[in-house]
Amino acid sequence: MIKVNCLNPIAKVGMELLPDTFGTTDNFAEADAVLVRSASMHELDLPDSLLAVARAGAGVNNIPLDKCADKGIVVFNTPGANANGVKELVISGMLLASRDIRGGMQWVADNKNDENINKTMEKAKSKFAGTEIKGKKLGVIGLGAIGVLIANAAVALGMEVIGCDPYLSVQNAYHLSTSVKLVKSYSDIYNQADFITVHVPLTDETKGMFNRASFSMMKDGVIILNYSRDALVNDADMKEALENGKVRKYVTDFPNAATAKMDGVIATPHLGASTAESEDNCAKMAVNQIVDFIENGNIKNSVNYPALDMGPAVKKGRVSVCHKNVPAIINAITGVVSSENVNISDMMNKSRGDYAYTMLDLDDKITESAVDKLKAIDGVIKVRVVK
Repeated sequence: MIKVNCLNPIAKVGMELLPDTFGTTDNFAEADAVLVRSASMHELDLPDSLLAVARAGAGVNNIPLDKCADKGIVVFNTPGANANGVKELVISGMLLASRDIRGGMQWVADNKNDENINKTMEKAKSKFAGTEIKGKKLGVIGLGAIGVLIANAAVALGMEVIGCDPYLSVQNAYHLSTSVKLVKSYSDIYNQADFITVHVPLTDETKGMFNRASFSMMKDGVIILNYSRDALVNDADMKEALENGKVRKYVTDFPNAATAKMDGVIATPHLGASTAESEDNCAKMAVNQIVDFIENGNIKNSVNYPALDMGPAVKKGRVSVCHKNVPAIINAITGVVSSENVNISDMMNKSRGDYAYTMLDLDDKITESAVDKLKAIDGVIKVRVVK
């Protein structure tokens, strides 16, 4: 029985996808697989039994990726599963920033006891006038699953859309509206856009990318939407830009102690994926990835090991090896199997940075002695007999 530990509640529609050979456990120390949403795993002792961690969501800041990779624990996320939920929130953010909807709603709440409110509001409403988004230029930084949906939706709303993504995939490019103009650099977005929405991971390269220097390239009165991570923005520089009018509104789903106090900030408490549909989609994708990995050894949407898919395990034997990405290790792995007189009918190897993953389909089941020899190879992290 494969034991699955849930560090957070996972939607029922996902958990129902677990086969009969899988069961749940409340004991993290005995888990073969872990499903997690927001719980932090950085301080947890990772058990030797743990094979995989699946984050029911896109961000993985709560998971120690390198620590997991060093122990041969494959970490998955669910990119795109919550994309529509985030897209809809971004569109609402643009509308909230364009028109003072919040101010108007607050006026109604403050004047709810006015018996003539239907008349007095006609005089008051001019204070809450705004602008329309139709005809405005939206710059989309990051054209992954979320960015593509936002770009396409903005086109449908009559906006002029420009996008930039140095790592644009063929699949995402295929789904992108032909009305979206691709530009080569972020500075092209900064120079032209009335609205800028950012959908990139937090890395050393992107941390603080919205700062005094980038603001200086932008139009006066630009509206910035950040539904990725708060650290993409330099808070002190944002405060200055809001105060001097360079930035008209800063809309974020990641408020912090600094931005929550700033005038001109419209903030929501990380609601991007907080829809029943998104939670269901993330749960189903996370569970399916865990099951396919454990039953077949396939890796899809991992953030610390390479993608590798050999389909269902139909041969008599299948073995997976997590190892360091070093020279001659493939020869050592195949040499061990050959020395046991077991024929390798198929094989795949992929690498990602310092780590690599190899799967072997065999015409016979591998022996325990061969497994022990594989484990003894310098650079091998984990060996698993899938079948």
